[in-house]
Amino acid sequence: MSMNRFTIEETNLLSIYHEGSKAQLTENINAALPYMDADMRELAKRALSKVDALTEEEFAELAIYAAEEV
Repeated sequence: MSMNRFTIEETNLLSIYHEGSKAQLTENINAALPYMDADMRELAKRALSKVDALTEEEFAELAIYAAEEV
């Protein structure tokens, strides 16, 4: 797998919008961007850039689950 590492915050964001495919995840986040505050929008854009860099195979291997609170 590539060296694209996701932070806990990025993984949690991805878990909210993940519905199965890379394309659907990207579409869902892009649709939500206008409704996010500036900080969340930057987080989402950073996560999207990492997702975009993944191949379909790498994306399929990702475990996208919300992190439990510690």
